[in-house]
Amino acid sequence: MDEQIVDSMVYRLFREPDAFDVVVAPNLYGDILSDAAAALVGSLGLVSSVNAGDSFFMGEPVHGSAPNIAGQGIANPIASIRSGALMLEYMGYTEPALKIYSAVDNVLRKANVLTPDLGGSAKTADVEAAVLLELGA
Repeated sequence: MDEQIVDSMVYRLFREPDAFDVVVAPNLYGDILSDAAAALVGSLGLVSSVNAGDSFFMGEPVHGSAPNIAGQGIANPIASIRSGALMLEYMGYTEPALKIYSAVDNVLRKANVLTPDLGGSAKTADVEAAVLLELGA
């Protein structure tokens, strides 16, 4: 276990992301670090996160509510889907969570159904449908 100042940790995230396995941080610093980590993978719309305590566990997308694109049907649903999978995993439903992770990865790997944040033109519902298709639903 190591402690690190948040600004230097952001630098290390970019220079040596493989140096980190699990990061535990207070809310403000977690926000800063998760936004920086999103830049490494290409979009805030891809990054899930959790808030966890002794008596609670809550999965949530890093991106927040994105009010600037509300109602346009172009928000990337991947972070929300992955956050749901994190909650399933926490509750002991590892197999369904792994299936969701795999389905999402397959959609991203194929890269033919992507929202505008990833350079595509797909709508939110299109990405949701593609993930469901990968799940066999």
